[in-house]
Amino acid sequence: MVVISAILVAALLAVGALVLSTGTITVAIPDVVRALFGQGDATDIKVVRDLRLPRFVTGALVGACLGLSGAVIQSISRNPLGSPDVIGFTTGAASGAIVQIIVFGGGALMTGAWAVGGGVVCALLVYVLSYRGGATGGYRLILVGIGVGAMLQAVNSLLITRAHIDVAISAQVWLSGSLNVRTWDYVGPVLIGVAALAPATMWFQRRLSLMEMGDEASRQLGIPAERVRLTTLALAVALSAVAVAAAGPISFVALAAAPLVKRLTRHPAPSLGSAALMGALLLASADALTLLIPWDYAVPVGLMTGMLGGIYLAWLLGRSRI
Repeated sequence: MVVISAILVAALLAVGALVLSTGTITVAIPDVVRALFGQGDATDIKVVRDLRLPRFVTGALVGACLGLSGAVIQSISRNPLGSPDVIGFTTGAASGAIVQIIVFGGGALMTGAWAVGGGVVCALLVYVLSYRGGATGGYRLILVGIGVGAMLQAVNSLLITRAHIDVAISAQVWLSGSLNVRTWDYVGPVLIGVAALAPATMWFQRRLSLMEMGDEASRQLGIPAERVRLTTLALAVALSAVAVAAAGPISFVALAAAPLVKRLTRHPAPSLGSAALMGALLLASADALTLLIPWDYAVPVGLMTGMLGGIYLAWLLGRSRI
């Protein structure tokens, strides 16, 4: 596990060097290192430290939030399809943002706040509707989330089609998920959120591992299964809220991070720290691809993760016996 985490950190640093050196102004890797320490050409320092570094750090932190959130939800639902996308949080966040953009026309801060509020309300609704017999249940949580998400997706489409064309375009741009124009003002709130939520979430790793044996076995070991499930679900939703507020809805990362880590470690228990690192690597790599593809316009990273997710799921289905 430690070796895999070290490899993920090394890969993340390599992708970071690529992101910091790539763009309209190409900066050689040695010049990137010097610029990070405030040395070398003034233009390189400006480009690397003020423009590209906050974008990379924001993407890595957002990816870590999503990877950690997805690992927790998959563990408590005991389902590899568990993720903020599936349980409806992302769609609820999109609903909140669309209402803010179309009805009130607020700026980026208010849009992020409404997105967080919409996602939290949707997650609470999914939890309440899936609660039966003193427990939420794995498959029931997933199925209720899919149903609520489908209804909200229809509502979102209706709101966009009824809006003015300029406002509809603004809403659609936000829905694509992006790391463009991310400055140090974005890094601070995400860093605070990660510092507050990640240690609290990883403190439950051992309990989550034991809970995967079932609620009855967990209770025999003295673990209050439903209380732990509710607490960790709240932490997972909060981590997703931090990610959505910073970059908009980003698909695939939360869904794929934990399964990819399990394939690498070949260990059935959830590894929350490695899942966070894998999420950071996935999002940073997707952002690097948007910079490397020779298109004439900036591709939102959310669209790139969506394409990569489709390829990943097609590969999994191709390998399965279903």
